[in-house]
Amino acid sequence: MDTILVVNAGSSSVKFQVYAIDGDGALRRQIKGQMDGIGSRPRLRASGPSGDPMADRAYPIEAVADVPAAMAVAGDWLRDELRVTPIAVGHRVVHGGPDYSRPVLIDHGVVSRLERFVSLAPLHQPHNLAPIRSLLANFPTLPQVACFDTAFHRTHDAVADHYAIPYQLHAEGVRRYGFHGLSYEYIARTLPGVAPDIAKRRVIVAHLGSGASMCALKDGCSVESTMGFTALDGLPMGTRPGQIDPGVVIYLISEKGMSASNVQNFLYRDCGLKGLSGVSNDMRELEASADPKAKLAVDYFVYRIGLSAGMLAAALQGLDAFVFTAGIGENSANIRARVVEQLGWLGGTLDPVENARNSRLISRSDSRIPVYVVPTDEELMIAQHTLSLLMNGQSTNPRQERVS
Repeated sequence: MDTILVVNAGSSSVKFQVYAIDGDGALRRQIKGQMDGIGSRPRLRASGPSGDPMADRAYPIEAVADVPAAMAVAGDWLRDELRVTPIAVGHRVVHGGPDYSRPVLIDHGVVSRLERFVSLAPLHQPHNLAPIRSLLANFPTLPQVACFDTAFHRTHDAVADHYAIPYQLHAEGVRRYGFHGLSYEYIARTLPGVAPDIAKRRVIVAHLGSGASMCALKDGCSVESTMGFTALDGLPMGTRPGQIDPGVVIYLISEKGMSASNVQNFLYRDCGLKGLSGVSNDMRELEASADPKAKLAVDYFVYRIGLSAGMLAAALQGLDAFVFTAGIGENSANIRARVVEQLGWLGGTLDPVENARNSRLISRSDSRIPVYVVPTDEELMIAQHTLSLLMNGQSTNPRQERVS
């Protein structure tokens, strides 16, 4: 049976999934795994379609020192022990810049162009590109597809796309891109089956996780996002500050003597919930903590979501539904309850019982706007794009994964 491998590489882990392609073109998830602890405590974990464990193996540090080595170990396991030989590999690539508005087949020229955006996504882009280079070197005839977190937001109008800076900079690529696009695209494609009456109307989606953002959807397309030129903007995140006055950056350089690289590292790794609380970047730990600064960090997170909801509702000129997704959005009943309270002026009213149950619809029947919890699936989105590009020469809208 033909399969597609999906790869999502980070600095210390490589997540992967294997999808089988059925005769009618539907995708079935066969394997979900990751190699984590790269360079420290390497470990391969994997499970089958029902969550049954397939592997849990530790490796010496020297055997898995970097992402290419992790790819080699995971690839050997898939190929030699499970006889998995994918017909193509789909990759999550965070930044597509101004060049790419849809998924693309990868060659060395594409990789070179994507390397230009490393400074715009330093936590993600170098690690996204590492397994691509490794596979190009070792399996040059294997088709690879890059799927971009920025692509879904390319439907923005010019007024949402520009900054108030000289136009030449916009022409060079300094513009508001938006991120988490694969997640928002999956939600947009899933809503017609979940809530057909609002799927094409004015919807705010909150992707709340260690990385967090919000998106305004209208007719299933992105019209505005909280993130901009880089993944630093918008909501506070685990270690990133979200919206911040550019004057703070000038102050750090001119008054604190920080170099540009130090400022970059500071903004990506030491701010957000971690910096504000001084406790943790993990929302679960912050919610459980009695530290007043942890409480402040949680309060700030909820407050900024409420502010952003107002901004996005203004962009939509109204609101017909609100959707939670991603790790915090799908799992924290407390954060959802507090956010919906912030949405009261927009017509949101929570059903505490359904919220505690993690139900799909968590608003009361008399709520003026329905509030949903819809799990996201970026990996399936990547697999769909990869299959469509192979079959049709372009990425379209292949059928959703069939429930096995």
